[in-house]
Amino acid sequence: MHITRYTDYSLRVLIYLAVQGDRLATIQEIADSYEISKNHLMKVVHQLNKKGYIETVRGKKGGMRLLMAPTEIRVGVLVRETEQDLSIVECFTSKNACKIAPVCGMKGMFGEALGAFLTVLDRYTLADVIQDQHRPQLLRLLQVA
Repeated sequence: MHITRYTDYSLRVLIYLAVQGDRLATIQEIADSYEISKNHLMKVVHQLNKKGYIETVRGKKGGMRLLMAPTEIRVGVLVRETEQDLSIVECFTSKNACKIAPVCGMKGMFGEALGAFLTVLDRYTLADVIQDQHRPQLLRLLQVA
């Protein structure tokens, strides 16, 4: 199972906003902190705002901050909302052309494995990711003022 860059960046934005608290952050600030493309983050931030994870403030002193508490943001839900395709094997897709699909047990096994993967992620929140005891180190590593 491989999480896409889109989901990875969504988690990174939320982590950044969570460790810095209520202060507004800019896309450029986050891009610089992680050394990733601002253009990639723009789409991610738009969707996080649309889905209610963050709020954005326009204007010269604008930026973004979490709209939900870190304890309310479930990692499994975020993964489901940001991953376009959780098809681990071809037989999960509508374009399945595998000849043995009708009699193969892989779909069931991989379906169970995917379910277990998401069930584990459902147990964790953003608060678990940032862990209070690691907050000072995260602030330093992300160069958050």
